[in-house]
Amino acid sequence: MEFNWRESNFFKYYSEKAALSEEIFEQLVPYFSFREIIHNQYLLSAGELSRYVFFVESGLLLSFSLDEKGGEHILQFAPENWIISDRASQYFNKPTDFFIKAIEPSVIVFIQPEFMEKASQLSHAFACFMESSLQRNIHIQQQRINSLLAMSAKERYLLFMDMYPSLLQRVPQWMIASYLGITPESLSRVRRELLLEQGVKKKAQ
Repeated sequence: MEFNWRESNFFKYYSEKAALSEEIFEQLVPYFSFREIIHNQYLLSAGELSRYVFFVESGLLLSFSLDEKGGEHILQFAPENWIISDRASQYFNKPTDFFIKAIEPSVIVFIQPEFMEKASQLSHAFACFMESSLQRNIHIQQQRINSLLAMSAKERYLLFMDMYPSLLQRVPQWMIASYLGITPESLSRVRRELLLEQGVKKKAQ
C-alpha cells in the first residue's frame, strides 16, 4: 500500500521517543513497510519464526497462546502506537509458541530487525532508547506475572484500566477476562463492585 511515512504515527513515535531525524529515517526506509490488515488476520502463528516487530499505526492487535483444549490465553493487547512481537523467537531463532492477530481492521508497520540494528548504529539516542525499552518491557512482564500470582481480580482489572484505558469499549468482555486470568462472570462481578463504589462516592460528595 502507498503510505507517506513522514505523516505517520510510526515516524512521529520514533522521532519523539528516540530522537530519530527525518534524514536518518530516509536511510531506514528499506527496512519497514506499511500493510493493511483485515479483521481476524494473523500476523504470526505458533510454530513460525518471528521475523518482524509490528508497530500499530491504527487498529488493534493481540497476542495469545492456545492450551491443549484450544482455549485462548491472551497475553497482550496492542492498540495504536504500541509495538508487539515475540522477541525471544527472534533472538534465539526458535519457533514461537504464540499467535498475533488483528481484532480490528488495522494498518501495521512491519519492521525488520535490520531497522533496529541500523538505527542504533546511526543514532546514539536510538540505541539508548532501545536499552530503555528493553528494561521497561522486563518491568512490565514482571508486573504482569506478579498480578496473576498475587493480585485480586479487582486489582488486576484496575491495573488493566490503567494500562489500556482506550480498550474498555473496544474489546469484548471475555477477552479482558482471558487477559486477567479470570472468568467472564468474575469480571462482571468486579465491574459491578466498582460501579457500586463509584455510586457511593458520588453520594458522599
